[in-house]
Amino acid sequence: MNEPSLPSLMGVFAHPDDESLLAGGVLAQHHAAGARTAVVTATWAPTSHRAPELADALDVLGAVAPRLLGYADARNPASAPDGTVRLVDAPLDEAVGRLVAHIRDVRPDIVIGHDAMGQLTGHPDHRRAHQITLLAVEAAGLPHLYPDAGEPWQPAALYAATHPDSGVGQLGPLLQRVGKSLLSVPDAYVTTTVDVSPWAAVKWKATGAHRSEVARERPLPGLLARLPAPERSEISGTEYFTRLSAGPAPGSPDELKG
Repeated sequence: MNEPSLPSLMGVFAHPDDESLLAGGVLAQHHAAGARTAVVTATWAPTSHRAPELADALDVLGAVAPRLLGYADARNPASAPDGTVRLVDAPLDEAVGRLVAHIRDVRPDIVIGHDAMGQLTGHPDHRRAHQITLLAVEAAGLPHLYPDAGEPWQPAALYAATHPDSGVGQLGPLLQRVGKSLLSVPDAYVTTTVDVSPWAAVKWKATGAHRSEVARERPLPGLLARLPAPERSEISGTEYFTRLSAGPAPGSPDELKG
């Protein structure tokens, strides 16, 4: 069996559809290269209508079965029935421990998550998922933290999916048309820019699997669905990331350096 030509990936995202919109291209790219891929979704219950849509999207991307933390969406009580706590209200230690268990189970080379801004619209679930991912990636490699969550595993890198000021393009007017905020980062913040146009069709098919969001006019899948295909491909053809520290990094042994 040939070794994969790209590292294994785990995406950690707040909602079903975030994985397809923000990193569907690189997930498809790495899967096509023979790498293992997986996605952890922080909100929406396995019994909700969005869970089977997520399963269909991940099947398109090659990311195996959904992994759901099971918390409620901050803005949608129906996302997790029976009074399940919202992600933004969940005890931090509990949420980190749940994610650590998935990281140790999958043992990915690279973890991808949200950026600190909350991805263009600043959704509170996005920001909370970013915080949990930062803590969990470090904790996963430390044997004395969450000892019941599996054998320690330290991913080699953590990347935040993001949007630079210069890369917003047509997304800006599209979101502003429906009254959504636009939070991008300075271009210098981006460390990695990936041309995912060869996987644009796969990425859109995965996005389209989130049928309930495509049917609505305000969510991004619905906005994209109402665009001509060339415009949609242009918006979706590039993915931007910032590499964050994951575990100890090499440096000077006797002084602090920036």
